[in-house]
Amino acid sequence: MESEWDALRVLGAVTALFLLLWATWAVGSTIYVYLLPQARRSNHWLRAHGAWAVVTGATSGIGKAYAHELARRGLNVVLISRDLSKLQHEAKEIERLYGKSTRVIQVDFTGGLEIYETIEAGLKDLEIGVLVNNVGQKYTPHLSKLLDCEEDIAKKLQDIINCNMMSVAQMTRILLPQMVSRGKGIIINISSVADRKPYPYLAVYAATKAFVRSFSVAVGAEYRSKGVIVQTVSPFLVETNMTYPLKRGPFVLRSEDFARQALDTLGLTSETPGCLSHAVQDFLISKLLPSWFISPRAFALLESCIEAGFFTRRI
Repeated sequence: MESEWDALRVLGAVTALFLLLWATWAVGSTIYVYLLPQARRSNHWLRAHGAWAVVTGATSGIGKAYAHELARRGLNVVLISRDLSKLQHEAKEIERLYGKSTRVIQVDFTGGLEIYETIEAGLKDLEIGVLVNNVGQKYTPHLSKLLDCEEDIAKKLQDIINCNMMSVAQMTRILLPQMVSRGKGIIINISSVADRKPYPYLAVYAATKAFVRSFSVAVGAEYRSKGVIVQTVSPFLVETNMTYPLKRGPFVLRSEDFARQALDTLGLTSETPGCLSHAVQDFLISKLLPSWFISPRAFALLESCIEAGFFTRRI
């Protein structure tokens, strides 16, 4: 009997040591990535990867914020989106505020392969060091089941797959070769906290973001030895058109603040929620919430709330 207690004590000690080491590593890595200005890469380091940055979905939200922040850090910027007047406005603002060169490419990322010929032509002869795959859309403006889309479901499914998934793969396919040939380059893929597990009532959106995360991690592993950095950014709530009417608060960042903090993590981590606030939320949700929080029973309760009209406003 005493030997059994000795074995349990050893097991308890090993478990406690493991948890202590895990907690130490988690706290240390968080401090290193988010709280040590000395660890951050310089703007010169960023510019050394290439003179130009390319940002998709660059006229609003996180994409617009990344475009401005990259220009502020000394890169010329190619802005790609579907609204020409907004593209031209943002290009003029970047040139006025930061004195950097810009180029605009007007395409609708819900289109097929034909749009990438336009993009390739627009990027010809540019030394591109940073690609930000940001463009994306939601399946519906509110929580809903797969068949509850008010638009043509077949077309909406194709649109979101083209916009959220194919854009990431095709833009990477276009720009990765020149990065490999130069032995340096940065690809930033904007994903979402929804990329971790299935989310009923966000089924299509979450699935597309799971693709982004998986694709990013795999390509990053394939080309790390070639000098190419691939970073997956999986934010929680950021104040954008997609999260309207949520407003800035302790856990909802302005897109400008988010982009600045997320870019500070470049070269320090390949996967990040983007900022300290979201890293804390990530820890609380992933480590402390019980597994039943996303169980079928929990989503049955969510369905009751939806049917009662609690989520009829845009989120």
